[in-house]
Amino acid sequence: MIIRQARKYRIYPNQHQKQQLAVQFGHARYIYNQALANRKNHYKQTGKGLTPYETIKNLVVEKEVTPWLGEADSQVLQQKLRDLETAYKNFFQKRAGYPKFKSKHGKQTIRYPQRVKFSDTHTYLPKVGWVKTVFHRSLVGTQKSVTVSKTKTGKYFASVLCEWEIDIPENHNPSVGIDLGLSHFAILSNGERVDSPKYLRRTEKQLARAQRRLSRKKKGSANRTKDRLKVARLHERVANQRKDFLHKLSADVTSRFGLIGLEDLNVSGMVRNRRLAKSISDSGWSTFVTFCEYKSAVRGGYVHQVDQFFPSSKTCNNCGYINQDLQLSDRGWVCPECSIELDRDINAAINILIQATAGAAGSYACGDCVRPTEFLTQ
Repeated sequence: MIIRQARKYRIYPNQHQKQQLAVQFGHARYIYNQALANRKNHYKQTGKGLTPYETIKNLVVEKEVTPWLGEADSQVLQQKLRDLETAYKNFFQKRAGYPKFKSKHGKQTIRYPQRVKFSDTHTYLPKVGWVKTVFHRSLVGTQKSVTVSKTKTGKYFASVLCEWEIDIPENHNPSVGIDLGLSHFAILSNGERVDSPKYLRRTEKQLARAQRRLSRKKKGSANRTKDRLKVARLHERVANQRKDFLHKLSADVTSRFGLIGLEDLNVSGMVRNRRLAKSISDSGWSTFVTFCEYKSAVRGGYVHQVDQFFPSSKTCNNCGYINQDLQLSDRGWVCPECSIELDRDINAAINILIQATAGAAGSYACGDCVRPTEFLTQ
């Protein structure tokens, strides 16, 4: 199995290198915005979009008109046009909204497809030089590209895309169904419960105070910049805490279980509920599913998502009776058919496991064994 994984490292450019990176960020952002404006204007005038080839031709003309674009690496500018093309594809395939102009106040990113070198403590970036890098884990396989980013808090990172081949191990671990929730982040079919950390809720008071101070500062002042960084650091800390929690939980689940059943939740639709939107966004369900999918695949496991309309909480896992009168406030109920007492969340997790096992067997069985490992190797 060929693995392509990005490994992110913290880099520490000196003052001169920061200026050089600012040039790369600024010129790449200018090219992206200029290309987006050209495509919008061309569509208004002709009713047709520009092809990628025509967009690159416009880049050549743009570099002749504005010679200062030569200060940036040529491949960085070309990669930014590829990013714009990807943004349009995501829009047409309804995976994202219409592409927007990039701001210098947000996160800045550039990508080097080649000509990047590595030493034990430094990374060479074209037109920037050897930048000090902390390699907290070693590079593996073949390095395909490097994405350099600058966060709102002023930190610099280099994300190295590595490609290597591994042998998928045999996975004989048991199966599990997981019901995702708010009061408990995850309820497993074996009865385990994982509390929701609610990192954003814990930091709300600090964020409110910091944002009030920021709103009082005059726009363009140095004090406003300081307070803006304080707010950004708080948001960054919450995001890092949530990501750390999701990584550890997904690693634990995928190491213990082979087949993992999860619900295919419509998170974008659920956040329209104004009373639950903040809690749902703070949970990070979609990210957890993504982490489980790629970690399970490497370990020889499999993640099967159950249809979002399946009544997992209303269905009795013993006899299959569907309780249409079950309310969201009911945390437990007794089945009128078989008289078994059911815990709402554990019952949902067991039903998800039953559906995932049946769905996985139906999708992949070819007269042979339907172990999770077989799903990946066929």
